[in-house]
Amino acid sequence: MSHSVAIRSAPVEAALLESVAARSAASPQRRVRLAGLKTFRRGHLGQSIAATALGTSAAGLQSKRKTNGRSAVRAAVAVEAPGGGEAVTRTDIRNIAIIAHVDHGKTTLVDAMLRQAKVFRDNQQMQERIMDSNDLERERGITILSKNTAIRFRGTKINIIDTPGHSDFGGEVERVLNMVDGVLLLVDSVEGPMPQTRFVLKKALELGHRVVVVVNKVDRPAARVQHVINSTFELFCELEATDDQCDFTTVYASGIQGKAGMEPDNLADDLEPLFESIIKCVPGPRVQPSAALQMLVTNLDYDEHKGRIAIGRVHAGKIARGQVAKICTPDGNCRVAKVVELFVYDNFARVPVDDVEAGDICALSGLPDVQIGETIADRDGDALPTISVEEPTVKMSFSVNVSPFAGREGKFVTSRNLRDRLMRELERNLAMKVEDGESADTFLVSGRGTLHITILIENMRREGYEFMVGPPRVINKEENGKTLEPYEEAVVEVPEEYVGAVVDMLGTRKGQMLDLQASSSGTTVVKYRVPTRGLLGLRNAMLTATRGTAVINTIFDSYGQWAGDMSTREQGSLVSFDMGPTTSYALFSCQERGQLLLGPGVEVYKGQIIGLHQRPGDLDLNACKRKAATNVRSNKDATVVLAAPLEFSLDDCVEYIQEDELVEVTPLSVRMLKNPRMGKKGKK
Repeated sequence: MSHSVAIRSAPVEAALLESVAARSAASPQRRVRLAGLKTFRRGHLGQSIAATALGTSAAGLQSKRKTNGRSAVRAAVAVEAPGGGEAVTRTDIRNIAIIAHVDHGKTTLVDAMLRQAKVFRDNQQMQERIMDSNDLERERGITILSKNTAIRFRGTKINIIDTPGHSDFGGEVERVLNMVDGVLLLVDSVEGPMPQTRFVLKKALELGHRVVVVVNKVDRPAARVQHVINSTFELFCELEATDDQCDFTTVYASGIQGKAGMEPDNLADDLEPLFESIIKCVPGPRVQPSAALQMLVTNLDYDEHKGRIAIGRVHAGKIARGQVAKICTPDGNCRVAKVVELFVYDNFARVPVDDVEAGDICALSGLPDVQIGETIADRDGDALPTISVEEPTVKMSFSVNVSPFAGREGKFVTSRNLRDRLMRELERNLAMKVEDGESADTFLVSGRGTLHITILIENMRREGYEFMVGPPRVINKEENGKTLEPYEEAVVEVPEEYVGAVVDMLGTRKGQMLDLQASSSGTTVVKYRVPTRGLLGLRNAMLTATRGTAVINTIFDSYGQWAGDMSTREQGSLVSFDMGPTTSYALFSCQERGQLLLGPGVEVYKGQIIGLHQRPGDLDLNACKRKAATNVRSNKDATVVLAAPLEFSLDDCVEYIQEDELVEVTPLSVRMLKNPRMGKKGKK
């Protein structure tokens, strides 16, 4: 398969600049824009002619963007409240969200901001990544749920929302952006803008938010600050940002050291330059304090004593403790409820207050049935537009456990338990959908990616649930009689010697190469547009082919034409055809057929997958066979040498299984098995 490699050399860049300049010369307005953008970015971009040229072409589109009404998009969130009232800007509050690609240092930076704002005592011992309060977040080292906190700087309250960095949790980012007026965009000083950076930045720009770019980890030896700034500016232009948004302030920081500065080689001893940039560049909330109450519920929490807690921003009016309000949906249905307790976020804690004015973020209890996307209003208030998020692209089946070991380890095992838990998940997970399956004990769960759904599976097994899940499948669309499937943009960073293996692997999965860039450090970055089907099970295969050196990041791109049939797994499975504990004697002969997933002394059942076959097709084996007990060489088992078994995590199992296989999930175990309701494929 041939691939077109997009590498622009210096002559090509020069030709591109000349072409853009020639087009700009035809319009006096575009000449002014070109000169203005060159002057504006010269201090930040140095000699980056290519970035300026791209900025010119993007700037030529700004008049169209302004006539479309960027302010109209913002008005879709902050609707003028009924009852009149002059709009004013609050100068004592700033509402910001911190957005970035996964592992670019958001939570670490928030830690430093909290410490330097004197939220904690000097002698108080605090753990790292304070905002990652979930056990699963700490184990995986990623942020899964968005969280609120607040600090004070020189009399100004700064509400901070820490957001997830993984694209599968983009729904968390989309809904919290409605609560803020600006964002801190963190970019790694080595990696630069990554796929998730593009996604979250696009959402922020569409809402008209001002952006403060923070180039983090500038203390890394391989930092390439100038290249990162150029790439970030190009990204703004590609996303058709307005002139005001392109005029972003750049702060250089080292989150782990708690330092920031306006120049990469001149960092202050603290984060004061960052705080000053937030106060200066992020506008205060524009509100109507005398209008009727409007508060959009953006998040939900739960307390054992207070019950359900609604979190959101007061867009207009004022809300008070003990107030009788109505809960409205966009379709006009309303119900009455009473606000029992009212809180604001201040210094990493919820502080009870008597009332909250428009522009601030608050939490309230006493509304047991409130849902995300509903509006809390007084008798004269109307519902705000509900929160909309991107549609899911992957689905998996959840069903009752029917394996021979069912009910041994789980506390909640019935279909009613399973249904109730999935319905509770929908209350706060807007990007997820649940539908009834083919049978009464099967449910189809749709999400933004396999990680999005496996996080739910992991949480459920820790809560005591026992169930089975099927393989991930993409959600296709039908348009004009044609089948469309989701495509994703995959960016792979790999050492030069493994580029051939990566290109071959993505090519066999119907991928289309978009770009290939080689760096002086010996690392090559390959960008592909791949069907989501082709990415299922790709991560483990790619790590094996590159000896663990490849780093792959993906993000949803668009729906495109069906790419045809593809094979994502060449090897079959080793399947047990007996029930009982495995023995070293039996496993010694089994390991010659492939790689085993378990060792001796493990209970297995008929149909359980015990290993990976080295050839296509499944192979049934007896892993429980015992050596005949005679008085001759009866201790021969002691000399059997077994290879170390592969250890598959929950994510690995979900990626591995195919249509005729299932994953059995219990609080203590994760097993794979052949689907007993389907005939075996490729049985030997």
